[in-house]
Amino acid sequence: MSLDTVRNFCIIAHIDHGKSTLADRLIQRCGGVPDREFRDQILDSMDLERERGITIKSNTVTLLYNAKDGKQYQLNLIDTPGHVDFSHEVRRSLMSCEGALILVDASQGVEAQTVANLYLAMEYDLTLLPVINKIDLPASDIERAREEIDADLGLDPYEAVCVSAKLGQGVDELLESIVEKLPPPVGSSDEKLQALIFDAQYDAYRGVVVLCRVREGTIRPGQEIRLMHTGKEYEVEEVGLLQLKRVKKTSLEAGSVGYVIANIKTIRDISIGDTITTVDQPAAEPLPGYKEAKPVVFSSVYPMSTDQYEELTKALDKLALNDPALTYEKDSSAALGFGFRCGFLGLLHLDVVQERLQREYGLSLLLSAPSVRYRITLEDGETIEIDNPSDFPDPSKIQKTEEPYIKAAIMIPERYVGVIMELCRDRRGESSTFTYLSVGRVELTSELPLAEVLFDFYDRLKTVTQGYGSFDYEMLDYRETTIVKVDILVNSEKVDALSQLVHEDKARARALHYCDRLEETIPKQQFKIAIQGAIGAKIIARATINAYRKDVTAKCYGGDISRKRKLIEKQKEGKKRMKMVGAVEIPQSAFVAVLKTDEQ
Repeated sequence: MSLDTVRNFCIIAHIDHGKSTLADRLIQRCGGVPDREFRDQILDSMDLERERGITIKSNTVTLLYNAKDGKQYQLNLIDTPGHVDFSHEVRRSLMSCEGALILVDASQGVEAQTVANLYLAMEYDLTLLPVINKIDLPASDIERAREEIDADLGLDPYEAVCVSAKLGQGVDELLESIVEKLPPPVGSSDEKLQALIFDAQYDAYRGVVVLCRVREGTIRPGQEIRLMHTGKEYEVEEVGLLQLKRVKKTSLEAGSVGYVIANIKTIRDISIGDTITTVDQPAAEPLPGYKEAKPVVFSSVYPMSTDQYEELTKALDKLALNDPALTYEKDSSAALGFGFRCGFLGLLHLDVVQERLQREYGLSLLLSAPSVRYRITLEDGETIEIDNPSDFPDPSKIQKTEEPYIKAAIMIPERYVGVIMELCRDRRGESSTFTYLSVGRVELTSELPLAEVLFDFYDRLKTVTQGYGSFDYEMLDYRETTIVKVDILVNSEKVDALSQLVHEDKARARALHYCDRLEETIPKQQFKIAIQGAIGAKIIARATINAYRKDVTAKCYGGDISRKRKLIEKQKEGKKRMKMVGAVEIPQSAFVAVLKTDEQ
């Protein structure tokens, strides 16, 4: 197929603006799947994506479209996530495309992640085509959406194609616009091979299936290929296109997006963003532009049952192949045994990884409280970075502590400005500024500590704005702060899995929350149990679980009060001896209750 009839493009937008539904209509219109096999959100392969109505993994499909000019075009569509936590998936997709559809909801207008993804697309010099979706809704306002496309995105509002992905209205016009306005790929099949790995899948029978975009040259079965970053060499077994299922081809030429199977057995042998070239005629240098995703949220993952540790190891290995942003290393806890310290891109990413491990691999897991990476300068001038409370140095040796800050862009209707400013102030926000985007719509920019956004900021934002607020952020820098390590003691024994690093001002509130939760979930013993929150030797919070108590005075029907007192004192002595030798076993449900709900 000629390069002139190939179009590589992706759909990018804010979460819940109808990307997956529009992809469904494009696939149906091009006959990509028979009607009897069709189901909604067909590119969302995970049950989790379909249940939550979000795209987590980028998915690729090749469609054949017969245009009005009489030619047949090959459309390589990549459906991308919309949530801020999965922007690395969007970045990888953009590197494989020449154009992007910027999708805007006609009822909600331009939102924070739409703007963020637009800047990403401009970074890779893509041709942008605005699309206004959901024009069938009673609340849709197409003219306001055009104004926002002009003012917020700087794109031509009259180029925007109006569609209803749900009803299929305007899809034919959109396909013609894709063919006319998005550029074909450039490259030559006769040059030395350069193919960008932008994703990978694990097949239990075939090993690693590499998804790549061929920039230059041709890749075909039987070739000896080399991965330029790792230096590993393999023989190509099979190549082909992704048309919801793998369709075998004789070769992939410059401009194509497809898959390569090359007997790659171990998932550690490839890295997303690597460049494939041939062994006999290698390219001079790898393809530029790929940035590794940097985890910003850290949490320890432990199996509920210690005999599932090996299964957890294998599951993380396989999951990390499809999700290169997930990082992990071995960790251990006196209370919970062996596990892994994992790095995530945000709270939704953490939640999704936990769900996938439980569903796809049948594991029962326990996660420690999420934390960020702090930078600590010691008295001797050495600078260390820590994300695990167990690595926190002696406070007397610390010269200064710094924490990561983010620049948050919050888009809200004007009437919610007051409550959002209050929310930002409560989370130690600084330098809040307003920009009026259009009538009744405001963008609030605030600099916030990342640790304050971790727990329930997004939920609180959605609650106080009744679902109308949208949120995007970018990392700024590290700023000096005062961090303390809060330990939780149960019966005077430190529980290392519940230790956490928090800002000094929030330490007591967090410790009280933990103590109250443990008091509710730890069962009573024969002796009184003290649950305490402490900073070093200083106790800052306490809750007490009272003992089971037998009524030892039941048989005393009269006589002097001293008889009853003597029996009670004797019982008290026995309970004191019991407390000295008794150990409190903390049930798994107590850890889950403490770590899953974090009220402040």
